[in-house]
Amino acid sequence: MTAPTGQRPGVLAPLRHGPFRALAAGRALMYFGNGLATVALGFAVLDVTGSLVDLGLVVGARSLANVILLLFGGVLADRLPRALVLQGGCVLAALSQGLVAATVLLGAANLPILIVLSLLNGAAAAANLPAAAALTPQTVPRALLQQANALVRVGVNIGLLTGMSIGTVIVGGIGPGWAIAVDAALFALAGACFALLRLPAAAPAPDGPAHPLRELAEGWTEFASRPWVWIVVLQFMVVNATWSGTTAVLGPAIADDTFGRVAWGVVLMSYSAGLILGGLLAARWQPRRALLVGVVLVVVDAVPMLGLTGTPSPAFLFGAMFLTGVALEQFTVAWEVSLQENIPPAKLARVYSYDALGSFIALPVGEIAVGPLAEAVGTDTTLKGMAALLLVSTALAAAGRSVRGLTRAPSG
Repeated sequence: MTAPTGQRPGVLAPLRHGPFRALAAGRALMYFGNGLATVALGFAVLDVTGSLVDLGLVVGARSLANVILLLFGGVLADRLPRALVLQGGCVLAALSQGLVAATVLLGAANLPILIVLSLLNGAAAAANLPAAAALTPQTVPRALLQQANALVRVGVNIGLLTGMSIGTVIVGGIGPGWAIAVDAALFALAGACFALLRLPAAAPAPDGPAHPLRELAEGWTEFASRPWVWIVVLQFMVVNATWSGTTAVLGPAIADDTFGRVAWGVVLMSYSAGLILGGLLAARWQPRRALLVGVVLVVVDAVPMLGLTGTPSPAFLFGAMFLTGVALEQFTVAWEVSLQENIPPAKLARVYSYDALGSFIALPVGEIAVGPLAEAVGTDTTLKGMAALLLVSTALAAAGRSVRGLTRAPSG
């Protein structure tokens, strides 16, 4: 199960393992659906309410539910079979998105309904995220973690790009409601893939009745005892809030006023294409201090934010978003492998849930506040301020001694 001495495992080596193929297929289908929703949801809400503030409330509601429930999603994924947790999360996502599509297509959608369904969808994501991330080490040998994480990322980003491509066509042709209906069907298919996932025997779950608070405390100890973990999570509190405020709220509104919805869909597609190339690069090469390099490369996220100011150029945004995708994927693969190499497997999902909680906790604030802030001080000023915050947070993270000192484990 390890490569011969001196020979690095091939990029496609993880695909020899059936459990990995099932996991990768299910996650790719989930992100295919997410790509459709990324293009469709913003325009669906704008069509229903016509309000930038209402759009922020809908996307913020999903993030709020995600933040509140993430920690318990990690407890579930460390106690229950992770494939089963993923199946349940996909069922809930399919139901919530199916109801969004039905209300939009039937003309019954309104702000309260969309907020409630976004809360349900956020709950599904809270269950899915820690379980999916913690499953990868159970599907391949340790020597293949870099290639496996990179391949998963390539798969989900191909799914995301395909979803955005098809979503752009559907939204422009027959409307966002139909794109969200396809999203619901894709989550149902992803759940079917996870039902086929067969894993080797793992460490037994804790005996006796569940003690969620005690188990959360154990996860917190693992999380807080490693400064490089919480420093990067603090960085991404800022990164994710500013990036989501840009792409989920301000971006669609700016596109509506300037270069159009179809071009915005293509801009998002170029970002996904960059993620795919970045994943392929990360599968073949990562430096010894991969986490530090990834953290520094996050500064590229500020370029598209600044590109949306003034009179935005779609051509510039295509290139800027593509490079952002390439850069961000170097960080993502390094981060996944760093956690999986250094966190005990039985506590990995809980650490992932604290990671996600810390990274996402500012999302509802950013998404809900960015609309009123842009109306108060102007869209350009808001975008420049968010870019400055991103640059400062990245510089502080890169200055951390534990981030600079973390190195990759030797490959087997």
